[in-house]
Amino acid sequence: MRIVPKLQPCFRLSTVLAAVLLACPGGLSAAPSRTPTAHPAAAAAAAAPFAYAEAEVADLQARMLAGELTSRTLTGAYLERIATLDRTGPRLRAVIELNPDALKEAGERDQERRSGRLRGPLHGIPVLLKDNINAAPMSTTAGSLALAGFRPPDAFLVRRLREAGAVILGKGNLSEWANYRGEDSPSGWSARGGQTRNPYRPGYSPCGSSSGSAVAVSANLAAVSIGTETDGSIVCPAAVNGVVGLKPTVGLVSRDGIVPISFSQDTPGPITRTVADAAAVLTAIAGRDDADPATATLPGRAVYDYTARLNPDGLRGARIGVLDSPLTQRPGIGPLMQHAVDELRRAGATVVRVPALDETQWAEAEQTVLRFEFKAGLERYLRRWKAPLRTLPQLIAFNREHAAQELPLFGQELLEASAQAGTLGDAGYIQARSQARRLAGEQGIDALLRAHQLDALVAPTTGTAWPITRSGGDAFPGGSYSAAAVAGYPSLSVPMGHVDGLPVGLLFMGTAWTEPRLIELGYAYEQRTMARRPPPL
Repeated sequence: MRIVPKLQPCFRLSTVLAAVLLACPGGLSAAPSRTPTAHPAAAAAAAAPFAYAEAEVADLQARMLAGELTSRTLTGAYLERIATLDRTGPRLRAVIELNPDALKEAGERDQERRSGRLRGPLHGIPVLLKDNINAAPMSTTAGSLALAGFRPPDAFLVRRLREAGAVILGKGNLSEWANYRGEDSPSGWSARGGQTRNPYRPGYSPCGSSSGSAVAVSANLAAVSIGTETDGSIVCPAAVNGVVGLKPTVGLVSRDGIVPISFSQDTPGPITRTVADAAAVLTAIAGRDDADPATATLPGRAVYDYTARLNPDGLRGARIGVLDSPLTQRPGIGPLMQHAVDELRRAGATVVRVPALDETQWAEAEQTVLRFEFKAGLERYLRRWKAPLRTLPQLIAFNREHAAQELPLFGQELLEASAQAGTLGDAGYIQARSQARRLAGEQGIDALLRAHQLDALVAPTTGTAWPITRSGGDAFPGGSYSAAAVAGYPSLSVPMGHVDGLPVGLLFMGTAWTEPRLIELGYAYEQRTMARRPPPL
């Protein structure tokens, strides 16, 4: 969740991997006493071009089909690159834990391929998961030391990924508790994983809360990744790290087995380097799940091939509403946005200027919803998966008892406020939930789409990344995604360009269940502009 609170087992691949402390129990610390020294092999690897840099899923799949590449080789290459860049070199801190079975899983996918069994487009593709998603045999901690060693079975979407042939590479670092813990929190920091750093400028923020998921994909530490969003946590880190982030309609992808904030707004989704890869991942993870009632609202077919909507001419005849955004007043973003508008027009779209959506209308109601739903959802999750603590007050007490590790930078005001919330039968909560969804959805996004007969709305996703500080939280520039988040509608952030070397994203938003159209529009824009540039690592 990218929220502004006041409203706002060890294994060896090679000598290189012996240095990867995060794969070993007890090998992580939020603030190591000294900078790790890179192994000579790691230094040599850093100097050589990465063989699979910027490779798309379809390209990797074609190379494996041709016998030029194996999943085990590919997985091993990502593991070595993590060793080189994540805890040594620029020390990105994007990966919080590696899957000790990753090479074994990759070998099994290779054996299946040799025997003629192909599970789908993700067969043998390494995937990184945000560390609030259950995936055995790894821990699921949401970045908190309170859940260290907690190893629940796979989340529903992880089972879907494995059924599709994906290799689970590891877990991504995140803003602790998905940035729902305290005010003045720095995005991308967790007590367990430390501070994730932006690969374009390591002293700058990666945004959050799916920080590690976005940084890892941008830095080519993984082929693709999964993040989660409550309000901006997929699309904001995607934008400031120069990658694609797709936040689905709530109910398109199951949340079962994911540490929750809000069942009204939470959803997992893909973070990738291209729209095509996001479509491939979404195809694998979307679908109905009896354990998540929200997926029962999924219309039409339970399985849909989103890659069928990768139409480079998809903008022709479209009507796009460009939201009036204060972000365009920030240095460099106005000209980028104007260039994006020009490209939309040149691609055959009709562009209509529309007024900005007023987030202040639903902001207070959203905070009420999150406060009530976090307590109810978290305690339900902790009980169901038999976590080492079972209640929100127990978590608050743990943080106080381990304040030196958990509370050195910011507090836990949001947890404490949520602990005081009533039940989900509270009239104030029920009213706030209805109000927030109505104002952001029916009277917000939907009203603009209807009034101007639009296919989608676009705006800058957020501003550029900001410097990381150890106090005072984020110098957050604002974002355009809150309406889609609160309404439970889809949004897609695609690289738009750079300002002073830092990436900026263009956000596409639509009404519920319009992922196919957003993918079509975003892909056509991406293919015209090709604005992503990999970080200078």
